Amino acid sequence: MAAVGAVVGELRPDAVGRVTAVGRVTAFKLTIMKKILQIAAIVVIVGLVIFVWVRYFFVFGRGVKAGELNYVVQKGVLFKTYEGKMIQNGLRSKAPGTVQSYEFVFSITDDSIATKLMTNSGKIVLLHYKEYMGTIPWRGYSEFVVDSIVAITDPGK
Repeated sequence: MAAVGAVVGELRPDAVGRVTAVGRVTAFKLTIMKKILQIAAIVVIVGLVIFVWVRYFFVFGRGVKAGELNYVVQKGVLFKTYEGKMIQNGLRSKAPGTVQSYEFVFSITDDSIATKLMTNSGKIVLLHYKEYMGTIPWRGYSEFVVDSIVAITDPGK
């Protein structure tokens, strides 16, 4: 910046041979460009932070689902998470001529909830869950994260 300040007000020929004023105009343009780049960088960073928060941490939906608990397992290579599957009442068809049951695949972040569900496989459960738009490795493989057990009943009784 000292070199730019030293030539304030001089007239110099440019590469083509035209005489141009250097110094004040160039320094003014540089400060404006720096401000514009700083503002643009801040806007991009704030935009990325908002995107990541909405995509991975904003609770998109909440609800309760009921069905027969099929299984709950702990799996993962780097992050060990609890994953489960519940079979709900009713049938659906993904393709003509086929029949498939409704399945609710979910993740569990709380160890005590996972332990309680592991000991109650095969029973009818009502699970409260939160739905996120995206998954993160330490939360599980599913967008649906069970945060509490509403009720557990034995189907034989």
